[in-house]
Amino acid sequence: MIDRQVLGRLHAVEEERFIATHPRSAVLAKEAQANLLGGVPMAWMTRWPGSFPLFFDTAQGAHFIDVDGLDYIDFCLGDTGAMTGHGLPQVAEALYAQALRGITTMLPSVDAAWVGAELARRFGLPVWQMAMTATDANRFVLRFARHLTSRNKVLVFDWCYHGSVDEALATLDVDGSTISRPGNLGAAIDPSTTTVVVPFNDLAALEAALATGEIACVLAEPALTNIGIVMPDPGFHDALRALTRAHGTLLVIDETHTICVGPGGATAAWNLQPDFFVIGKTLGGGMPAAAYGMTAQIADELGPMISSSAVDVSGVGGTLTGNALAVAAVRATLSSALRDEDFAHMIPLATAWTDGVQATIDRHDLPWHVQQLGGRAEYWFCPPPRDGAAAAAAVDDQLDAFMHLWAVNRGILLTPFHNMALMSPHHSAADVDAHTEVFATAVEALVS
Repeated sequence: MIDRQVLGRLHAVEEERFIATHPRSAVLAKEAQANLLGGVPMAWMTRWPGSFPLFFDTAQGAHFIDVDGLDYIDFCLGDTGAMTGHGLPQVAEALYAQALRGITTMLPSVDAAWVGAELARRFGLPVWQMAMTATDANRFVLRFARHLTSRNKVLVFDWCYHGSVDEALATLDVDGSTISRPGNLGAAIDPSTTTVVVPFNDLAALEAALATGEIACVLAEPALTNIGIVMPDPGFHDALRALTRAHGTLLVIDETHTICVGPGGATAAWNLQPDFFVIGKTLGGGMPAAAYGMTAQIADELGPMISSSAVDVSGVGGTLTGNALAVAAVRATLSSALRDEDFAHMIPLATAWTDGVQATIDRHDLPWHVQQLGGRAEYWFCPPPRDGAAAAAAVDDQLDAFMHLWAVNRGILLTPFHNMALMSPHHSAADVDAHTEVFATAVEALVS
């Protein structure tokens, strides 16, 4: 329904506008090319719209200002890393105070026990450990699962996302075989030796895979989030839990993105019962921090390994893991953010954002859809998919690039990997209305 010639002309105009309004970012981007791979300190920063990355100056609450002095409504929020909002004073104060007292000692700090108790209260699993990122936490948990079950393979859902975990960078080919996911660089081994992939919401395929008796654990998001939001079918999670128990397979729930559902994530809201639980990103209010929890039974079984003299070479840990600065940030965040009252503000805003996008889709009778998951919402250029493959097949890179560039040229930042908006406690109804208007004008330009 989209005329590609019109789309190309509109994109060219928006590119010229982007270049003209961001001269300082252009200079900094050119300077950074000299010594930074791709001109950025982290490769994913090349995924933004425009011919060069924006450089930001300050970020506060739900907004940021770039080096050219332009203000933006930030619906990306560091792809969930800043879901609490930017520049939280309580986190900044905790970081400053702890930095003066010491950062890394390889000893627990006074905040450690509080953090463990709060994680247990929120998410329901009684025993916890810290990590630097959710990727690390997932890696550690997969090691634990293989150790505990004496099984070698991990099961993940097609087009899932669990950070840069090798076992999860796998997908299905047209014949249903496990292959390396497109973009997976330098894979050490064929992923089919470590991983079984099944489609999300496909209980028959899940049961067949578990019946082989080779699966140590299922690593799952409650809903797929990085290929568009793909919701679980009714009863899917009950069946997933029943099947894993029946086949002696551990269940790992990764809530790094789905914490948007509520203070205890989907695990609390949907009464999930994982053996392991992983969370990262927003846990430290923007400071790198992650954690993983486990049942009391698993903690007892891991006890001998944890107390072993060889634990430092177990593949689980890291010298800076659990450092006092990160733990202080987690305490400051969980004691003052991600609370019931925060989600009571965020979720209605996500509903309003969803309704605004849907109204434009309906007005133009487009075969698109918009999906909401708690305080998160996302539009996609296809009918609602039931699995990751259907969502991936609908990816339209050209249309994505235009929609993002149109938005950023009008002061709105969406998540660059897809069309996701995340609400923080600092967003307002006016911020949502601004996106509704910008989205409507983009679509009208495309279809007029």
